[in-house]
Amino acid sequence: MRGNNNNTESMFVYLSPEAFVPKNHPLRPIRAMADKALAELNGEFEAMYSRTGRPSIPPEKLLKGLLLQALYTIRSNRLLVEQIGYNVLFRWFLGLALDEAVWDHSSFSTNQERLIKTDAARKFLAKLVEQARKAKLLSDEHFSVDGTLIEAWASIKSFQPKDGPKNPVGRNEEKDFHGKKLKNDTHASTTDPETRLFKKSTGKEAKLSYMAHALMENRNGLIVSGMATQATGTAEREAAAEMVASVPGTKRITVGGDKNYDTKDFVQTLRQHNATPHVAQNNTNRSSAIDGRTTRHEGYKVSLRIRKRIEETFGWIKTIGNLRKTRYRGVEKVDWYFNLTAAAYNLVRMRNLGVAAS
Repeated sequence: MRGNNNNTESMFVYLSPEAFVPKNHPLRPIRAMADKALAELNGEFEAMYSRTGRPSIPPEKLLKGLLLQALYTIRSNRLLVEQIGYNVLFRWFLGLALDEAVWDHSSFSTNQERLIKTDAARKFLAKLVEQARKAKLLSDEHFSVDGTLIEAWASIKSFQPKDGPKNPVGRNEEKDFHGKKLKNDTHASTTDPETRLFKKSTGKEAKLSYMAHALMENRNGLIVSGMATQATGTAEREAAAEMVASVPGTKRITVGGDKNYDTKDFVQTLRQHNATPHVAQNNTNRSSAIDGRTTRHEGYKVSLRIRKRIEETFGWIKTIGNLRKTRYRGVEKVDWYFNLTAAAYNLVRMRNLGVAAS
């Protein structure tokens, strides 16, 4: 029997967004873990805002909205706010009623700017790591470090001489860079002065980039610390040393890494932090800083194998998290959003491991 094709719209709806979301939907455990972490940050949020004046977007909803942006690869705040307006799942995740008004995208961006000036993203990541630690998902002995390039929101045409006349280039006009020396010492981007022209390996194209760094625990591949810096030849090792130093406890740990970390200074720095360097040997043009005292152990081979899982983390952050090319300018903003995207990755990973906030 053919069904009726009549448009029947009810004047009143007696259902909440909760009724529309399946009990086994993958966002349910993610929302529970996120809400628990945000509740623990309530004191931090109270200190950020004045007790008088017009109410702004709650920071909890703001952060959860940005989590949705990373989880569903939404490319802008405008599109995010638009989807919150008609997507019942998003309204449920944020705790908005079906008839509740959604914020304007410009208000959302303005409030996000205020939040970026705080350590909210880093503290949120730390709270999720603590949840994972209580669920016994973290290794407290074995870690891996690595860095990756994040392309800046600036064109190579904006890379102009610091001193002397600029070379005006109109929109979409051709510019020939062949035979010209573009160096960070003499040039800077007029769009984003903090970005640097950099290439991570020989044969690759040099791009205006930032560098993101992550410290991963080796048991389940969760990110325990992250940061973004300017792209330099020593940034990976400097950031790794800082993140390793922040690992809690006094127990001796191992730190895996690729050949870029095989330098005498870095290896010595790790040992000063009570960490055994399990980095790949770089015997290309010099002798390795890692000798037989380390390589003869079976644990060294295990670390070299597991450390490659950190590339899966960067792959998710760049593709699903939409951070292959940042939409933000300046180290502070790129660092903030990288930490938030790392938190989104941890939420997905913890959900897959069966964690649920109690």
